[in-house]
Amino acid sequence: MRARWPLLPPRADTIRHRLIFALDVETLSEAERLVELLREAVGVFKIGKQLFLHAGPEVVRMVHRHGAEVFLDLKFHDIPHTVARAGVEAARLGVRFFDLHASGSFEMMERTHAEVARACRREALRRPKILAVTVLTSLATSDLRRVGVADGVESQVGRLARLARRAGMDGVVASPLEIARIRRDCGRGFLIVTPGVRPAGRGHDDQKRVMTAGEAMRAGADYLVVGRPIRDAPDPPATAREMVADMARGFLAARMRPPARG
Repeated sequence: MRARWPLLPPRADTIRHRLIFALDVETLSEAERLVELLREAVGVFKIGKQLFLHAGPEVVRMVHRHGAEVFLDLKFHDIPHTVARAGVEAARLGVRFFDLHASGSFEMMERTHAEVARACRREALRRPKILAVTVLTSLATSDLRRVGVADGVESQVGRLARLARRAGMDGVVASPLEIARIRRDCGRGFLIVTPGVRPAGRGHDDQKRVMTAGEAMRAGADYLVVGRPIRDAPDPPATAREMVADMARGFLAARMRPPARG
């Protein structure tokens, strides 16, 4: 008997929680305007270095006041003690995700995980998901070679993802082009957060390794990070909803497999 495929796509209100909007703006007021505009269309707001240096922890509190989650994207990279203490402070802010550079070493990642987990148990905090940045989506193999990395991008991403998993990281940040490699090496329970997502026909800006939202979800991404394509659109909420719909199609396609024979 032939297997029946599900007829309905995943619900948009479920998939939208997998869309992270990058608040790459200059001021707290501009960030709040975007949070108010998009909080029903996306699931998480990413706060990077520019906005955090301008507004500080208040921007995290602002997003929380609007009932949304935060990805604190400061890409910590320092000695293990310093990064571990920074991770504890991120947990105290109540962020859902924060990240550090996998190239900062196994010890840096492992110690950060241990100290954050310990502080969260002691202080009854929700533990953030800790993500390791592999190779920035603005880099190509030629860029790696200029800084002394002989391997290609995919090999380097795979190596860093395996190291991050052994160190206790919850997942990695990687371009959509390396998702299949990471899934093969690290398994399904390991989160993949993917920037470098652009709608079909749009320019790549400063990203070098990109896919559409649907393609990235079909490849196996868990979360997508999108900024300019939504922010600069004539109707940002409508563009976000279109992207969520594309994500839902890709999410469903990734989980549909031909029926087993016999």
